Amino acid sequence: MGASMEAFVSFRKRVGKAFAAATSIAFVVLVGFAAPRELLAQTGGACIPVSERTTEFGCFVHAEEHLQEAPAGPVYWHIDRFPDRASAQAAKSANGTVVEILGHVWLFTIAEESWRPSAGEHVADVGPLALPRASSLMATYMEGNFKPGMQSTVHRHPGTEAWFVLSGAQCLETPHGQQIGRPGAAPVIVPPDEPMLLTGIGEQQGHWLVLILMDATMPRGLPADDWTPKHTCERINAG
Repeated sequence: MGASMEAFVSFRKRVGKAFAAATSIAFVVLVGFAAPRELLAQTGGACIPVSERTTEFGCFVHAEEHLQEAPAGPVYWHIDRFPDRASAQAAKSANGTVVEILGHVWLFTIAEESWRPSAGEHVADVGPLALPRASSLMATYMEGNFKPGMQSTVHRHPGTEAWFVLSGAQCLETPHGQQIGRPGAAPVIVPPDEPMLLTGIGEQQGHWLVLILMDATMPRGLPADDWTPKHTCERINAG
């Protein structure tokens, strides 16, 4: 009986450790752009792969690209639009990624400010972007579709996050204040490890392209429990 009891206790301990590890992994996966009400109903509380998309609203990961050596000078995210995937692929160079988002074919490239592709419509240069201290870098490209009032969790990333707003408006609150993103306005950029809360504002649905230029060895998003937002963006939205 004593040996059986010891075996049972040992089994319970192993199950407990496995459950704790699985819970930890699941929590990291669910970080990203999760909202208590709106976004939970849209993408299950996560930035999910676009291949798993079943809803219009939320945050969708289109590509994760491990980068070659970063430029020696200031780093920018170049956004170029093409009529089809074949022409975008033909124009792609080092640190370039071709994605299809919101009915358009895009070539996203991490390069110096003066870089230009051999073809396509050059839409924007977003930067300069602060690089995290990392032995390897990855560019994660996402699509955000927010209703007015939709929010992210309070979170941070192991790298710089940048948005290029195509329609609608967004408000990003950090410990340093707030930034408003709209078409034609300066891009919203947050440096590595800065805690943040993103809110869709205005009267119409927001669409934006998103980059996280991050440490490739780290999870994409982490909770920022050490900071409490003032929710200033919600007051802007209400006004």
